[in-house]
Amino acid sequence: MKRTILLSLGIAAVLAGPAGIAWAADPNEDYPATNTGRNARDRDDRNLTPGDQSESPADRELTRKIRKAVVDDDTLSTTAHNVKIITVNGVVTLRGPVKDTRERSTIAAKAKSVAGVKKVDNKLEIAAKEPASGPETD
Repeated sequence: MKRTILLSLGIAAVLAGPAGIAWAADPNEDYPATNTGRNARDRDDRNLTPGDQSESPADRELTRKIRKAVVDDDTLSTTAHNVKIITVNGVVTLRGPVKDTRERSTIAAKAKSVAGVKKVDNKLEIAAKEPASGPETD
């Protein structure tokens, strides 16, 4: 039974093609959805990734509080709500794309305001928007 369902899902995905995946994109976000460059950069051991998150209860609690503060802010974009928050020994590293400098500074301020945070390493990046298409003018 499971094999039949998986096979059916696989066939449906192939038949749907790229259009079948388009629903996952947020229509309100108008910049590239690919992370290929970031993924290559993350393989460098000097850059923290979510896998480096400390398992100490104190660090997990700091990350939880910062994540809640970010997600509860309705003025932030979906992209900003999904930034990486990595805490190791009270030092918080923020990584990922945000829409603009306001979002970058807002998230950093939220992280700094959480009691117990020793330092915030703000590595958030402003996402480059694709040029708008429209009539060309000279």
